[in-house]
Amino acid sequence: MSYTADILILSNGPGELTTWVRPVVIALAQQLGGDRRTTRISLILSPCPNASGNEVDIAQRYPGIHRIQGAEHFFPFLLFGKTADQWDWCDRGVVVFLGGDQLYPILIGKRLGYRTVIYGEWETRWHRWGDRYGVMNPMLVQRAPATYANKLTVVGDLMASAAEVESSSNSTSDALASSTSSPVHAHTIGFLPGSKAAKLAQGVPLCLAIAHHIHQTKPNTRFIIPVAPTLKLDTLARFATTKTNPVLSQMGGIEADLIDEGDSDAKALLRINESLSIELYTRFPAYEELRQCQMCVTTVGANTAELGALAIPMLVLLPTQQLEAMKAWDGLPGLLAHLPGVGDGFARLINRWFLRKKRLLAWPNIWAEKEIVPELIGELQPEDIANRILNYLDHPEQLHDMSDRLRQVRGESGAASRLATIVIEELHHSTL
Repeated sequence: MSYTADILILSNGPGELTTWVRPVVIALAQQLGGDRRTTRISLILSPCPNASGNEVDIAQRYPGIHRIQGAEHFFPFLLFGKTADQWDWCDRGVVVFLGGDQLYPILIGKRLGYRTVIYGEWETRWHRWGDRYGVMNPMLVQRAPATYANKLTVVGDLMASAAEVESSSNSTSDALASSTSSPVHAHTIGFLPGSKAAKLAQGVPLCLAIAHHIHQTKPNTRFIIPVAPTLKLDTLARFATTKTNPVLSQMGGIEADLIDEGDSDAKALLRINESLSIELYTRFPAYEELRQCQMCVTTVGANTAELGALAIPMLVLLPTQQLEAMKAWDGLPGLLAHLPGVGDGFARLINRWFLRKKRLLAWPNIWAEKEIVPELIGELQPEDIANRILNYLDHPEQLHDMSDRLRQVRGESGAASRLATIVIEELHHSTL
């Protein structure tokens, strides 16, 4: 294949890959038209404190990306311009920033002689040297130096676009109605306990115990976990037994066994007992399954943005039974929290300080600048959470109200499409 132009996407963590890169790549493929065969899309990852190590595997599932380089090879490329596989580059192209440090596209764009497009969610930098900026809201345009304001275009929230790229014909209201009318399952509850050990150690036991308590009152309730793409089923299952996860005894003590026949067509389960199991879905993204949920229980992170974009009611949990397990910090706090021997002590101090001041943690609440989905922080007890969910299930009008408020704050649709338009404009500009 003879390519005449390159689009180089820079990104870093799993959240950025799923909520930023994926919808933009799909939008680019839709808009390139006849240039699609001659325009190559490359993805280069930079190091991220929240990375799982499986980011390349995630990105390889996205059709439209021609080549991918992992984060371990990033700095040789940044410093010397050499990729691990000695990639070649076309004379014209665009560097697109979708995660990492905004300085990276500036440096790489100058080295390659490419135009630069930077997506800004909360801030924009290096205005003098960047060519175009797609930003989440008008506030970022107002904050930019007036001299460079013409470089900024409001495109909207890319996290909302992560859900838009799927079929949007099934609304949450339709899902609520269809699942409620099912003769087998009166309700469906989704659990999103996270993908990394620090969250799973507390999140999985909580989910098991919550499901157990709800099942005692509403035995026809269905429970699902859309498994993160970076997480293997046997790894998930290790957090469901006290033998490999002693935290479970502090979170209700409900254990489960993994039932997985290894057949892609078979349903994997976390079986609590003969009458109660949690269904595991590895198809990614699992929007079809999520849309069947009356409510989801999730940890903080990109999950809250995707659920918000889908307008699915949620409870956001941040258990503090193990403060030393919360170590996903950037900069100096992250370094202190990971020091051998003393890191756990630093982590407890940092987290106590962080939790002392009330702040919004879920993305929909951050967007709205107020709590529209409940955030539960502290030494959470599964029975209390289960009772709260049961109350919501008995008062569906509260769930519909929460869903309506999520729709109101998720922002203008079409962010990925607008950002892709900017990229293609800059690609054409590079030929002038």
